[in-house]
Amino acid sequence: MPAPRQVYIAVIGVGGVGKHFLSQLVALSARLSQSPTSPVYLSLILLARSKKLLFSEDFRPLSLRNWEADLASSKSPLLALPEIIEYLSTAPAKVVLVDNTSSQEVAEVYPQLLKRGISVITPNKKAFSGEYALWEDIFDAALGSGGGEVYHESSVGAGLPVISTLKDLVETGDEVRKIEGVFSGTMSFLFNSFAPVGGGGGKFSQEVKKAKELGYTEPDPRDDLNGLDVARKLTILARLSGLPIPSPTSFPVQSLIPKQLESAESGDEFMAKLGDYDADMEKIKSEAESEGKVVRFVGSIDVQKKEVKVGLEKYDTSHPIAALKGSDNIISFHTRRYGDSPLVVQGAGAGGELTAMGVTGDLIKVLQRMN
Repeated sequence: MPAPRQVYIAVIGVGGVGKHFLSQLVALSARLSQSPTSPVYLSLILLARSKKLLFSEDFRPLSLRNWEADLASSKSPLLALPEIIEYLSTAPAKVVLVDNTSSQEVAEVYPQLLKRGISVITPNKKAFSGEYALWEDIFDAALGSGGGEVYHESSVGAGLPVISTLKDLVETGDEVRKIEGVFSGTMSFLFNSFAPVGGGGGKFSQEVKKAKELGYTEPDPRDDLNGLDVARKLTILARLSGLPIPSPTSFPVQSLIPKQLESAESGDEFMAKLGDYDADMEKIKSEAESEGKVVRFVGSIDVQKKEVKVGLEKYDTSHPIAALKGSDNIISFHTRRYGDSPLVVQGAGAGGELTAMGVTGDLIKVLQRMN
């Protein structure tokens, strides 16, 4: 029987996604440790959030079941990111850092972590959609001698297998020609309610309010309506398809924020005034209906033309994008192999538990690579 393996886990970000990940880690850790052929022991050695830190100086495992109370009562001094990297690099076995934040600061140290042999798993879109130089640094470090692994499935589509599907297409030699779809659970829910296939739907401001109350939007809905979240996801997929997209603002992105409200001082002020501009969106919806279509907020990557764009498009009511329900995402991959019938990935594309599932799945892949 092979000797059991020890792998150390460090987690930055223990909010919605982080909490679900740690819950899933409990079950995964128990299952892997009981393998009759090749047991693996996962030891949690560091937990960090913005103003709290808990870590094991001697690398003895922290409690996975009592981590919340232990972190809350921790008296450990906060460590700067370089200090955390130094601590992790002295661990007596392989280390995986799980970054559940959306922090640009954390993203920028990925190359340093990877060069020290520390693997990185994250749903953090900023690391892979920001400056192209950081993208190159991250993957150069991962490919270097002794570099750690890097996986980011949940940076697009939460738990949906979007990135892994695209990577398989590219790495097996298929020619990706076009990627299109609905990439935001928030925007999917909003437009499925605002412009349903059967007609009707409420005023745009009312539907935004409903989406906010149900927790589908960010606290300030402008963070969804400006289109940047979708633009970041398209930047990632375009780069994986071979297009060196400089940034999420380097291609057309349609914002649904009325220009007059871009300078609103708060999300509450924005919501209070949004109804004054309902007529603009109502006109767009009516024009689509007069053509027997519905309007949806979509993104597309034309790899052959090297064009990326985000915004409103009209679709026949029989089109799969028009027929989406709830907050589902749908991503279609048009390739040489798949011809006129694209490969489609569809399902819920938002939520802490689903995003954490993608993170946990990436951890399993890293562990398999370590083996």
